[in-house]
Amino acid sequence: MLALADFKGEWRISREITDRLTGNAGRLEGTATFTDDAPDTLLYEERGRLRLGDGPEMEATRRYRWHFADGRVDMTFDDRSAFHSFVPHGYVSGTDHQCGDDAYAVRYDFIPWPRWRAVWVVTGPRKDYTSVTEFTR
Repeated sequence: MLALADFKGEWRISREITDRLTGNAGRLEGTATFTDDAPDTLLYEERGRLRLGDGPEMEATRRYRWHFADGRVDMTFDDRSAFHSFVPHGYVSGTDHQCGDDAYAVRYDFIPWPRWRAVWVVTGPRKDYTSVTEFTR
């Protein structure tokens, strides 16, 4: 089972986005940094360059908090509202997240550690896409 210390530091990220509503593809290249935030908690900060379809390249950022407890990670948004939870081990689904009428489902793959992957499938009346993010040191 992976622990807080295993994630700390900087990771290169590469994300492919397939939008089934628009037919466009997107790509993000950047970094994700995990730093100490509170006891048993890491702050996840993501920065990268994102291009969607033929649109202009833009800067993209995200922040989450990862709290490690009882063999799982409870992830919250930057404002500390609940997002989802998962067990950092093997090939595993996280808990689903409902955002209005849109549903977010994630599957993590930690098997090739220290590389790992997060695959999000988002469906609903306003969204229909898959996002695959690869993390490498």
